[in-house]
Amino acid sequence: MIKASQISKGMFLLVKGEPYIVSEREFVNPGKGPAFVRVKLKNVKTGLVIKETIKSQDSVEDVFVESKEAQFLYTDSDSYHFMDNQTYEQYAIPVAGLEDRRNYLKEGESYQLVFYEDKPIDIKLPYKMVLTVTRAENAVKGDTVSNITKNVTVETGLVVRVPIFIKEGDRLLINTETGEYVERVNT
Repeated sequence: MIKASQISKGMFLLVKGEPYIVSEREFVNPGKGPAFVRVKLKNVKTGLVIKETIKSQDSVEDVFVESKEAQFLYTDSDSYHFMDNQTYEQYAIPVAGLEDRRNYLKEGESYQLVFYEDKPIDIKLPYKMVLTVTRAENAVKGDTVSNITKNVTVETGLVVRVPIFIKEGDRLLINTETGEYVERVNT
């Protein structure tokens, strides 16, 4: 059990007997009355999103989860498939509820899988990832006005808004939480 004021984004909580991940957290301290925490929770089994308001002095039940590193193999219509590099055990994680992860999974790369009751329930992505541009329109001569951007597609299929000087083959640092371009990476 933890105090509501200790809840942070990415934490796992047990709500009504179901495991949820905290996707958003806001601490509110009004002028009158007690402080409280507003959280947006996503059910890790069903993908259902709920919003809860919890008084900061109340306790909530945190869920014990463990992490294992596993290599991403492939995606089919229902699941993401991973393999533990130590034991060669394979895991299938349902796509439902984790559709946003698809844009950041690269075959052969290792990721942290989150397990609850010996079953994989989530994929922890690094905060930032380097992805290669596979499709980009060429800049037009004379487009020199500052802050002009264009859409490019990276190797995972993610479409990102980038400065106009980015071209095919460039490696970009992408924020996995927002899906936004951070910078071009020199190779």
